[in-house]
Amino acid sequence: MPPFAVTPKSSAYFSALTQEIDKKLHKAIGSPNQRRDLLQALFADVALEVDDRARDIILGREDAASNSSIEVKVPMCFYDVLAGYFSLEPENGKPILTLIVQLWSQPFASHIFALLFHKWLFEVQLDSADVLLRYSSALVQGATNVFWIDIQTNTTHFQSVFTYLLMDVALVPDKLKKIPLQTQRDLFFLLSRFIFLYNQVDKLETFLKNFPEFPNAFLVGGPADIFVIELSDQVKSNELSIS
Repeated sequence: MPPFAVTPKSSAYFSALTQEIDKKLHKAIGSPNQRRDLLQALFADVALEVDDRARDIILGREDAASNSSIEVKVPMCFYDVLAGYFSLEPENGKPILTLIVQLWSQPFASHIFALLFHKWLFEVQLDSADVLLRYSSALVQGATNVFWIDIQTNTTHFQSVFTYLLMDVALVPDKLKKIPLQTQRDLFFLLSRFIFLYNQVDKLETFLKNFPEFPNAFLVGGPADIFVIELSDQVKSNELSIS
């Protein structure tokens, strides 16, 4: 995703987006009977691709002449830019996070959390081990859910989340160590299952070298063995979902 620019217009735009998400989460909290539908709709909203006008504001070029006929545009979704914004301005994401936590057990809450806060989690300092475990576990669960959507729809709409978790977390020891060891293992399980879907096989050798230690490695083997087990399980799950 192209880097976005922090300008008065883009800041105002991000603020408006945040307020809209805040409003929809409050509505979901206050409407138990409609909660699932409201959260599903919000998930769909943040997964939408940014339109050209919003794109120019986000990239800080709303006043510049744009030759769209020759410009090669990299796909940009709302969750991409909001995840980056909340990682740079973590205080602005706190109200949203507080509301998501209140909806923690609800369908699509983990999806939304993973999309909006997958970068934030690795940029902020969380002092509570319990909170860190809860957030990192929710990230893995939410990422699993959205990656499955790509499997079911035969798309790679959420590739940027996968790429970030692989390239900027799993392959960066200092970032990886920010989350508990058990969640590190769960993250590597997750990435193993979807690395072929998102066409990152060229990173496989480095990925295997960075595998965290597993207490039962003497039973199941090394990283390559664990990778094959996870990938095989994923293939079986895919077959079951199709049949």
